[in-house]
Amino acid sequence: MEKMWAGRFQKALDKQADDFNSSIHFDSRMFRQDITGSMAHASMLSAKNIISKEDSDLIIATLEVILEDLESGKLEFDLACEDIHMFVESELTKRIGDVGKRLHTARSRNDQVAVDIRLYLRDETEEIISLIKKLISAICNKAEQYKTAIMPGYTHLQRAQPITFAHHILAYGMMLSRDITRLLDAKKRMNYSPLGSCALAGTTYNTDRYMTAEKLGFDGITLNSIDGVSDRDFCAELLSAFSILMMHLSRFSEEIILWSSWEFKFIELDDSYTTGSSIMPQKKNPDMAELVRGKTGRVYGDLISMLTVLKGIPLAYNKDMQEDKESIFDAVDTVKMCLGVFTPMIETMTLLCDNMYKAAQKGFINATDLADYLVKKGMPFRTAYKHVGEIVAYCIKENLVLETLPIEKYKEFDSLFESDLYNEISLETCVSKRISQGGTGIESINKQLEYLSEYTK
Repeated sequence: MEKMWAGRFQKALDKQADDFNSSIHFDSRMFRQDITGSMAHASMLSAKNIISKEDSDLIIATLEVILEDLESGKLEFDLACEDIHMFVESELTKRIGDVGKRLHTARSRNDQVAVDIRLYLRDETEEIISLIKKLISAICNKAEQYKTAIMPGYTHLQRAQPITFAHHILAYGMMLSRDITRLLDAKKRMNYSPLGSCALAGTTYNTDRYMTAEKLGFDGITLNSIDGVSDRDFCAELLSAFSILMMHLSRFSEEIILWSSWEFKFIELDDSYTTGSSIMPQKKNPDMAELVRGKTGRVYGDLISMLTVLKGIPLAYNKDMQEDKESIFDAVDTVKMCLGVFTPMIETMTLLCDNMYKAAQKGFINATDLADYLVKKGMPFRTAYKHVGEIVAYCIKENLVLETLPIEKYKEFDSLFESDLYNEISLETCVSKRISQGGTGIESINKQLEYLSEYTK
């Protein structure tokens, strides 16, 4: 097949070099965006009397048929074409002859690919946001179901203070809500049209870039044509947001893996989201969570690849920038796949509340509440902290817990202790009296659920 850019060249491109140069095997996924952008461009060319209305109408009508044929499978991609842009233009010319050759007036592949990838990523960002909302909804439903289920909270992976399962899982809801805002911010900055920048310097034709931008749903145009074709900030920014999102999913996965182990046994994952062992019949492995954790590194790699490609490129367009697509496409696919399996995994997991409660009864996680008890009776916190530390050390030595230490022994440590301390250090009291904003108390849980409900719509 003759190249669209043939003319200056006396020899055909080497087959191996042609394969190396070709991108249609991965950029063909942007066929909808490429055709949509071309239809907007043809409409603008007609409106500005650069091509006739008859030619524009024929081009647009034929592009619509090509789109239908691709979506139905009637038309297959020709991998002999260099890229999706050349394929669409070649197919258009094949169907309507020289009229099809008028479409590329006043544009370059440089601004064409720049508008295609923005349109594609805008669509994919919306879909990913929708998937995040479904996960937040699943988290909120679990939190609502287990508002009062008590579990140990951890710092340094050591039992620290009693909390509710709802409070713990809603922390991930908050992280995911920020992921949505990051993606919305990235989408807003991305939503400017580079179409009409041409190769880098604009065009001598009297085009209307604002018209094509409006037709394609952009908020405006890129104001510098060199920047318009060479900017891939939006790819790097999306990859950064995807990486943070995957980091959140990875942390959540790590906890699910721990919680489902026999050492914790706080949850049990549904059979549909676990696998077995080829040799150990008793195993029930949290492979989906492990894969999400593992694929996080893959998305990180996509971000580093993008930044590395961009860091040394002079203005304007360079062929290095073809490498933007495989990285961002891989990250989009990976994020969607991980979110797609993560949400039903959360929806179907079973909480083992008795095990969580028993774990919360161990580890002296109500020690802070015992110190607060003394503070409320007038003792400075640091003095109370020291007394309680001594009491904990004694309990460890005598194989006791705070709830079973006799009141007589408490009084030996300090006369401020009374029998009402046992109510103050019960797990239920420890949780319910956490009344500060953002804490594990029920009023705070309700406010968190109310806040996150805005991210499920």
